[in-house]
Parts: sequence; C-alpha cells; structure tokens
Amino acid sequence: MRWKPRYEIGKSGTRNLVLDLRCVSSESEDSVFDFPIRLSVRVRNMDGAELPNIKKWIVMYPVYINSKKTMAEGRRIGLAKACENPTCAEIGDCCSYLKLPFAIEIDKAYPRDFMQRGRVRVLLKKEDGTLFNSSISSRKQLMLRVAEMVPRHHGRTKKQETASTSSTAGPSTKSGKGGKKRR
Repeated sequence: MRWKPRYEIGKSGTRNLVLDLRCVSSESEDSVFDFPIRLSVRVRNMDGAELPNIKKWIVMYPVYINSKKTMAEGRRIGLAKACENPTCAEIGDCCSYLKLPFAIEIDKAYPRDFMQRGRVRVLLKKEDGTLFNSSISSRKQLMLRVAEMVPRHHGRTKKQETASTSSTAGPSTKSGKGGKKRR
C-alpha cells in the first residue's frame, strides 16, 4: 500500500487534501485499486480569519511583467518598467511585503505558453470594499509595483553578488596566438 497526497482547490475556496491509497494485490501487479480520501482544509490569512473564494481573486502570471516577452506574447506593462524573468515565488514575496493576501498556484500554466508554469492570485479588496493596501487599487498598479520590486528581491541580489565575485577572479594566464588554425 502507498499514500500519494495532492491538493485540489474546491469551488468554495477550500483546499482539499486528497490522499490516494494504492493497493497492489500480491498475486498480480496489474490489479491496482485506488481509494481517494478527501480532507477539506480552509484557506486562512495571517490573522486567522477565513478568506473568501480565491476564484474571484486577481490572477497574475509572471509573463505579465517579463521584459523578455513582447506584448503579443503576453506582457502587460511597458518594457522600461518590466523586469527580467520573474518567478511566482518572487511575486508572492512582493505581495507579502505589500501586505496583500495571495495564493501561488504552481500547477497552473499560462494559456498562450503552456511551458510557463505557475501563477499568483492576489486579493486587493476586503469584503466590505476597502483596500488592503491603499496605494494599490487596480491590477495595473499591482503589476507596476511588483515589477519595480522584483529586481531588488533578496534572492536576485544574492545571485548577482556571487556571479560578480566569480567573474572578477583576475586576469587569465592563457597565452598564445589564439584564433583558429587555417589549412
């Protein structure tokens, strides 16, 4: 017997933990029986209050703020304000810095490019209509603020520091003409 857990998000905003029990009979490995067991877990915010249905939250794909993509490929903000190759984790960290509730959906793909995996759902307004962050009132403002913050993300700055120290190791000791030999 083997347990295989996976998560599904239900229509009412619940996160369902599905445990698949696989039973293999001792006579034949061809006979496999699946018994899915579902456990419901409510999605809550940091305060412990229950959040509304996340299906109605704003969807933000990393392609929307990627400077390597064209407008036809899905970029939604100007090239000068976009950032290079953002990830869902970086967008989620920016949303938590801006004090916005968010949910990362790794298993979802961008419809125009199915190789781009992951998206972030963000809630801008509370149930009574007030904003979580008064400086962000629309999805366009959210994209601009996140694209401004991603290059300063702590994971990116650490990567750049290690790359710059390894590239400035010193002059090379290679000598000779270089170049291709001709026949």
